[in-house]
Amino acid sequence: MIEVQDLTKRYGDFTAVKSLSFTVRPGEVLGLVGPNGAGKTSTLRCLSGIIPTNGGAVVIGGCDLARDPVGAKRQLAFFPDEPRLFDYLTVRQHLAFVARIYGIGGHEAAARPLLEEFEIADKADSLPAQLSRGMKQKLVIACGLLHSPRILFFDEPLTGLDPLGIRRMKDSIVRRAREGAAIVLSSHLLHLLEEVCSHVLILKQGEKIADGTLAEVVSRFSGGDANANLEEIFLRATGGSET
Repeated sequence: MIEVQDLTKRYGDFTAVKSLSFTVRPGEVLGLVGPNGAGKTSTLRCLSGIIPTNGGAVVIGGCDLARDPVGAKRQLAFFPDEPRLFDYLTVRQHLAFVARIYGIGGHEAAARPLLEEFEIADKADSLPAQLSRGMKQKLVIACGLLHSPRILFFDEPLTGLDPLGIRRMKDSIVRRAREGAAIVLSSHLLHLLEEVCSHVLILKQGEKIADGTLAEVVSRFSGGDANANLEEIFLRATGGSET
C-alpha cells in the first residue's frame, strides 16, 4: 500500500506540491495526471525517495520513507520518463548489477522471463548504444522488476514504444496490479490511462483537484455527459475547456 499524507515539496520559494494526500491499495492503478508543471514528476520522485520532501509523510508497504528509507525502497521501483543506463554494461550485465544491489541470488532465473516478456532476450549481449529508445525503456523496466517490487511508480512509461510495445506494457501493468501490486502511473496519454487505471488523481499547480475511482472522477466533472472520456474530464477539471 502507498499512503501519502500532506506531502509538500518546495524548490526555493516555489512550492511544486502542496499538502498532497492520497492512498493506493494493493491491486489499484492510480493515474496521476495534470498539466505541464502540475507537480507530477516531483510527486513521484518524492514518493520513491529520490528527492526529499519538505513536509508530510510517505509510507510504502508499511515502512515510513523518512524513518526507514531502505526498507521502503526495497519494496518499490521507480521508472523515469528517460531511461538512464551504463554505457559499458550489456543488457545481461545491467540485470546482474541490479541483482547484486538487491542481493538476489540466482538472478538468471528471474531475469530470463523478464527479457522474454519485454522482447529483449535476443539483445542480452548488446550495449545501450546498440538499443533503440524503446528497447532501452524496456531494459530499465526489466531491471526495476527484477526484485519483484510490490509498489511501482511509472513516469511516462510508454514513451518510445511502438504500438505493440505499448499494448504489451499496458498488459504487464494490469497483470501486476491483479497480482497485488499498488501502482502509480503518470502519463499525458489519457486515452491509454483509461484502459489500465482504476483510480485517478488530477493535479493543478501542485494541488489536488480530483481524486477517486475513474468512475467517480468522470461523474464529478462530466456535466451529465454519459459519454465523456478522461481527456474531456481532464480539460474540464483543469480549466482547459469552458464546458
